[in-house]
Amino acid sequence: MRRIGAGWLLGNPVPRYVIVAVAATGLVIGALALLASVLVKDWSQRDIELRSRLVFRSIRDQVARAMIAKPEIDLVPVFQRIAQDERILALGFCTAQAQLRYATKEFPKSVTCVSVKRSKSAAFATTVASGERIHVSSFPITAGKSTGHLLVLHDLAFIDARAAEARLYTLLTLIGVTAGLSLLATVIVLALMRAWSRSIRGALIEMQHGSASESPHHADFPISREIHTALTELRMERRFANGIHVEWSPKTLHRLLVDELPHAQVIVVSNREPYIHNRAGSAITLQIPASGLVAALEPVMRACGGTWVAHGSGSADRDTVDATDRLPVPPADPAYSLRRVWLSEKEQNGYYYGFANEGLWPLCHIAFVRPIFREEDWAQYRKVNQRFAEVIVQEASCDDPVVLVQDYHFALLPRMIRDRLPKATIITFWHIPWPNAETFGICPWREEIIDGLLGSTILGFHTQFHCNNFLEAADRFIESRIDRELASVTFRGQETLIRPYPISIEWPPAALAEQAPVRECRDAVRQRFALPADIRIAVGIERFDYTKGVLDRIRAVDDLLTSHPEWIGRFVFIQAAAPTRSKLGTYSALEAEAEQLVAKVNARHSRDGFQPVRLVIRHHEPDEVFELFRASDMCIVSSLHDGMNLVSKEFVAARDDEHGVLILSSFAGASRELSEALIVNPYDTHGMAEAFLQALRMPPAEQRDRMRLMRELVRERNVYRWAAQMLLDAARLRQRQRITSSKAAPAGRIVPLQPVPATKERKMA
Repeated sequence: MRRIGAGWLLGNPVPRYVIVAVAATGLVIGALALLASVLVKDWSQRDIELRSRLVFRSIRDQVARAMIAKPEIDLVPVFQRIAQDERILALGFCTAQAQLRYATKEFPKSVTCVSVKRSKSAAFATTVASGERIHVSSFPITAGKSTGHLLVLHDLAFIDARAAEARLYTLLTLIGVTAGLSLLATVIVLALMRAWSRSIRGALIEMQHGSASESPHHADFPISREIHTALTELRMERRFANGIHVEWSPKTLHRLLVDELPHAQVIVVSNREPYIHNRAGSAITLQIPASGLVAALEPVMRACGGTWVAHGSGSADRDTVDATDRLPVPPADPAYSLRRVWLSEKEQNGYYYGFANEGLWPLCHIAFVRPIFREEDWAQYRKVNQRFAEVIVQEASCDDPVVLVQDYHFALLPRMIRDRLPKATIITFWHIPWPNAETFGICPWREEIIDGLLGSTILGFHTQFHCNNFLEAADRFIESRIDRELASVTFRGQETLIRPYPISIEWPPAALAEQAPVRECRDAVRQRFALPADIRIAVGIERFDYTKGVLDRIRAVDDLLTSHPEWIGRFVFIQAAAPTRSKLGTYSALEAEAEQLVAKVNARHSRDGFQPVRLVIRHHEPDEVFELFRASDMCIVSSLHDGMNLVSKEFVAARDDEHGVLILSSFAGASRELSEALIVNPYDTHGMAEAFLQALRMPPAEQRDRMRLMRELVRERNVYRWAAQMLLDAARLRQRQRITSSKAAPAGRIVPLQPVPATKERKMA
């Protein structure tokens, strides 16, 4: 046998390549293990900084009050409770004179206020105490003229242990994967070599026998439809699922539709239309209604195209449509079609004013207004929902459109559409709160409403809390299967996903494009209302609805001027209120009560003819609203109960100067996102007045820090992201439905859709 020596190994290219490959693989494995360790340390470091920020935000206001309290408030018990967290080592507070005023028992003596970096913004550093590494987070706090820094200390020992585990597991995993891939590659290469050898041998034999065939035989490697679809879903997940990496805009939303819902017809249905034509003498005027629903959906439709079906309520609406009751909108740059539906006065009184707004609206809002349910209103509500279902079927150009049903006016519509278009993807979004099951049980037609909504493929609410309330109501009032882990309800053989989709606004807002600089907006508003140059301006912009807390904020202004008369003549509150549902006695009475209350407050606090409260009852166009936002020092959103409230987000979006203070009710869904606002209880008049005072005294630096965080959140979580979440879920469901139907369902049978896991983006807080 021939001896194989070192010379042969160096001269033969095959083993040399093997040695190089093994060495390179070892280097890659070592590098990846080291990278995993670095990534774990980096992630753990960011996790600690995030936890420190959360601790700071949770006690910032409490510490600020303690800084100026007389007598002094002891914060050590508060710090001690927070330090019970297994990761937090200690908490302390340094005064402006570098003295440690408050500290937990475990606070290291080697960490002093002098040694810690203290700056005008949050600072993070690592130090060593008693041989252990400690992460120190320093956060500045300002209260009046007092300043200080909150210190949050974390023990970093767990990071080293976590990094070591990551290196070990990564190393073992990569070695196993490499060995498996090597074995698999070897098997594949041998199989291919055998196939090629057979092909070459066959070609040589054919040539030897004079065959005319010149090409070897090729094996086919078909990919099944299931694998192809799975790869498509993976691509979609990587491109769209994690919204933190996507700048959602009309362009990206349109790309989502083209890529994931190709050739899908999008139909939106709502009671309120996005454009209203009214007759003013011989002229026709165009009005954009003051509606959060319209403000959210109109930009989405401009990006997606399709058809918007809505009630034609304008006095000149019939004069502006074609023979099929359609017209292209927006008027200046048409992007989609508006299909108007006509209702008689009797139908509108029963369906809209009656059941929807005297029944469902007070039922779903905790504002202590008794809901009224009438049999004749319910009949009109069913009739109008039926009318809209027929129009949607007429507008559908295929048997599986994507239908976006909007709000409480159409609780029965999803089931009616499902009966006529079984393959349709129906996404229903409930724009107002959903009450708990006990409250919802008041409604005489509770089963019919839940049945109607469960005709949807996906049923969306603003918050998880409202989703939970709906699941409880379905569980109590109808025979259905509830899957709380996947948040779905199976009823009549069909599964409906119940999902939270926090609604938002377009970014940047279209109304902001033509706005003047903030200084010019302030000058214009001061001139319009005859205000002095040094006046501080607060604004409230709402529909005149009892759920918006208009009376409560006026009472809080009264309390502020009574408790702090030094602000009389230096502070004005401008309430812009658009009339709504004036046919209903509750709303007309609210308007009259507001006017009487404003007169009393102005009489009580008027000085030299100056009135501290200005009530403007009329419709305001978007450019007027944004001018008020930009001119103000604070915006007051004191909703007694609100699904989201987009006024708060519009105010944040309008303040590109990063100044101004948002005062936000804790009972508005937006308070779960805009935590940097001053959160108030609108039922606590004095507490709300004190929040006004805090806003008036807030330093510009703190205003900027708060506004910057809120603007970043509204920018990332804009309305295009809201729509993309729903459309992405719809795209997945349609793909799975096609797979399931083609694989197992007989012709004509609709297979219940299986739920999909929530995307990573929805899991982010």
